[in-house]
Amino acid sequence: MIIKAKQIPWLIIVAGKILTWFLRKRFKKMVINGVDVKAGHSIMLMCNHFSFWDGFWAAYLCWNEIHKKQEIKGFYIMVLKKQMEMNPWLKYFGCFSVAPGTTTVNESLAYAAELLNTPGNLLLMYPQGNLESNHVRDIVMKDGINHIVPQIKGNCQLIWSSNFIEYFESLRPSVYYHLLGCGTNHDFDFQKLGNEINTHHKTAVKKQFRFTDD
Repeated sequence: MIIKAKQIPWLIIVAGKILTWFLRKRFKKMVINGVDVKAGHSIMLMCNHFSFWDGFWAAYLCWNEIHKKQEIKGFYIMVLKKQMEMNPWLKYFGCFSVAPGTTTVNESLAYAAELLNTPGNLLLMYPQGNLESNHVRDIVMKDGINHIVPQIKGNCQLIWSSNFIEYFESLRPSVYYHLLGCGTNHDFDFQKLGNEINTHHKTAVKKQFRFTDD
């Protein structure tokens, strides 16, 4: 049996404001290259996965970019079941469990799709499945998304963000978000999605820093 989210809306709002204040103190700049957000849709937000900070940065992006264009009514993250069992408070912040290699995986994927049936709900995903370097140029996606999206019955927008961190002249790092609209669940094609994300990611890399062939 999976551990389902029991999100407390006011707690999410307070946490979002505190997180925004903290990250703006911790990082020099948080630069968002935005994207159009479709009204009346749920959102699957996908990001590259390379650091401990990834979840915090994604929450900042949701609160300070996406929420301003369409109200986020629910914020959800799929988390390993062992982490949920060690930190049961996570469910109040929108986390729900997944246990790879067990019979409950399909239940977790179906639950994710169920959440995305509701307009205004947002699900955060890391398609790589594992931590990889911030500097990888090819995003290799696991097939979890390919099982979730076809089960969504409502209208869901897919958004990708290539996130990078830079120091340049400062002692404090800056975070740069490069967003891409990836269509909706109604025109979803897993291979096409992967190709679009990789093309965008490589372009974002070139924009982000001086590019040299290797």
